[in-house]
Amino acid sequence: MRVLGIETTCDETAAAVVQLRPDGSGDILSNEVMSQIAEHAAYGGVVPEIAARAHIDIIDRLVERALFHAGVRLDELDAIAAAAGPGLIGGVIVGLTTAKALALAARKPFIAVNHLEAHALTARLTDAIEFPYFLLLVSGGHTQLVAVKGVGDYVRLGSTVDDAIGEAFDKVAKMLGLPYPGGPQVERHADNGNPLRFNLPRPMFGRPKADFSLSGLKTAVRLEAEKIAPLTATDVADLCASFQAAVVDTVVDRSRAGLKLFRERIGQAPQAMVVAGGVAANSGIRRALTRFCGETGLRFVMPPPALCTDNGAMIAWAGIERLSLGLIDDMTFAARPRWPLDADADAAHHGKA
Repeated sequence: MRVLGIETTCDETAAAVVQLRPDGSGDILSNEVMSQIAEHAAYGGVVPEIAARAHIDIIDRLVERALFHAGVRLDELDAIAAAAGPGLIGGVIVGLTTAKALALAARKPFIAVNHLEAHALTARLTDAIEFPYFLLLVSGGHTQLVAVKGVGDYVRLGSTVDDAIGEAFDKVAKMLGLPYPGGPQVERHADNGNPLRFNLPRPMFGRPKADFSLSGLKTAVRLEAEKIAPLTATDVADLCASFQAAVVDTVVDRSRAGLKLFRERIGQAPQAMVVAGGVAANSGIRRALTRFCGETGLRFVMPPPALCTDNGAMIAWAGIERLSLGLIDDMTFAARPRWPLDADADAAHHGKA
């Protein structure tokens, strides 16, 4: 089984071909990603209209390249999958329309993939883990703790009530005058800073619910920066280190609360803890979660960084998972700017999802 996956929900245009092996594991035949960082850098963040135009300009060539590098013709595919949301609606429409056109032209099944589900299932492509497992999804737009019970079967245990973690990293970078994209810049400066210099809050710390809040922490960084302005290079490094330490402590504490809720609601221990999304590339968060899983006896799984950020292989794999269950979509499927993983989640828990 071979599926083409197309991803255009934010500022990466991506196309990939993934093959299902007879033993049930996946094989990435090609994985083409075109980043738009240069186009958005001048604005300090993603501009939806620019992103959509950039997707239009590159998507056809990227699909051609993915098929070429996979050594597969369009008529040899078993299905075409595309991220149908959540995301920037202009970009989502580009990928979705392209996938529908290809599926119609090649007379192949079309599969609309939830971008969050693709992140959630990537660990099954890379590590063949069994259901159920405990997922921390951390990206620029999403911060959630989820019980992954099966394909299309998710229980949200907690999410952010304001900013996503990646969004908070980017905003802190901006207020400290660091270039876009901010997350990696904060991490780089944090490596040279003193995490104990500034006493920053750990929002929601110790609460039984597994929700996150980043807005107050972000404000605390701004207030500390204003107190000591103008900032020296040492000040910036120390603020970054103190902010990152607060985020790491919060992630571990919220994960501990989420794990307890997982056992209560699912009635068993998870097979593993999985971390996915672009912020999973942060080495401080990775190290802390590795220790946390060691303490709790959980297997820790993190896909390679290239498969944690947005990519086409995760969309193709989610397409394979759905196609294997006979789940295909028709051409009327509409792009969705919002599409929560857990449709039954309390509306108050929707956060940035």
